[in-house]
Amino acid sequence: MRFVDAICKKREGGELSDEEIREMIADYVSGAIPDYQMSSMLMAVFFNGMSDRELTSMTLAMRDSGDIVDLSSIPGVKVDKHSTGGVGDKTTLIIGPIVAACGIPVAKMSGRGLGFTGGTVDKWESIPGYETALSMETFFKAVREHGISLVGQSGDLAPADKALYALRDVTGTVESIPLIASSIMSKKLAAGADKIVLDVTVGTGAFMQEYDRAKELAERMVAIGNGAGKETVAMLTDMNEPLGYAIGNNLEVKEAIAMLHGDGPEDLKEICYALAGMMISLAKDGVSYEQGIEMAKEKIADGSAWEKFKEVVGNQGGDLSYIENPEKFPVAPCTSELVAGKSGYISWINTMDFGLAAGMLGAGRAKKDDVIDMSAGIIMKKKLGDQVSEGDVIATLHAGSEEKLETALKHLKSGAYRIEGEKPAPLKLIYEVIR
Repeated sequence: MRFVDAICKKREGGELSDEEIREMIADYVSGAIPDYQMSSMLMAVFFNGMSDRELTSMTLAMRDSGDIVDLSSIPGVKVDKHSTGGVGDKTTLIIGPIVAACGIPVAKMSGRGLGFTGGTVDKWESIPGYETALSMETFFKAVREHGISLVGQSGDLAPADKALYALRDVTGTVESIPLIASSIMSKKLAAGADKIVLDVTVGTGAFMQEYDRAKELAERMVAIGNGAGKETVAMLTDMNEPLGYAIGNNLEVKEAIAMLHGDGPEDLKEICYALAGMMISLAKDGVSYEQGIEMAKEKIADGSAWEKFKEVVGNQGGDLSYIENPEKFPVAPCTSELVAGKSGYISWINTMDFGLAAGMLGAGRAKKDDVIDMSAGIIMKKKLGDQVSEGDVIATLHAGSEEKLETALKHLKSGAYRIEGEKPAPLKLIYEVIR
């Protein structure tokens, strides 16, 4: 079949065969299909969607376009966790040690931040000496000997996704749920875990701000994972305000350290316990989700999660003196305060704006080659539902220069939050579990 015939079939709402999909991905990666034809196919998918079978077939073809991590040499059930992104999300730093402390191997590859969302790798690298670029042999050895290794993505995972995403970015097809789902899951399936937990965020700081679309994305990704033979569970979690109080790399590491000592913010605790509990229940036969949550809490209470955190940091070259004495972390030389202009209750937060402001302060990247200021960021002093009086501090901003502070402060004052006279209803942090 000529590729133009496949385009026409999808344009008319037809289903592509598995063979057509495999050939399409292979030929695009090889250059046999030009961008202009693949652009037409992407637009046809954008308007007509894909069945679960088509979507699983496409995701597997994208997975198979590059390296596939083989974790089979590591004993035990390997469970991966992926978040669709947010602001202040330092959950991997906390969940990884909790799950490993339960005797479950954690072989986790994470990404860097771009735009308004922070990246887990950047947070690890804010710990002096911590090495995120390990060879596969060293990565596997660390998991076998210590039960955990937390690194950056290496190798050439799903190159078809990289090529397709670049094309989607310039053809108006980024927002297609099937294309988003296949993009995320091709990399997750290539990462080699036996089972997958997806943290699909919803709200003003999420990629999917509308609940119905976030749920649809979660359902499609769960269908792909299960269709590929990997038990997959999605949890819809709230991102209508930053998670925890800290936004920015070493600021978030310090908050994660507090959480591992049992002193973290309540919203961060609830989300971490829920995600860790789900991972534990998938890895251990006969353990329910609720029992998994209790096991996660026990690993914080008895200090074993904290010891596992120190173990992974030390094993990957991190300077433990910073972990044991967080006051040693570099502090930004300039600070400023976002203050309430009137009295009332914090009734709404544009979480994305706070993420963007953190980037303006130096905590994130606008371009991939931007250099991050590990000490820059924001500490929230008030969150949704909190009562404020005029002049109260809502957030403290940290940056390397007064100019960056001024830019970020101006951005936040332009409508990043609202104060109203009536206290809003409390947020539901975990909306739904999709199996």
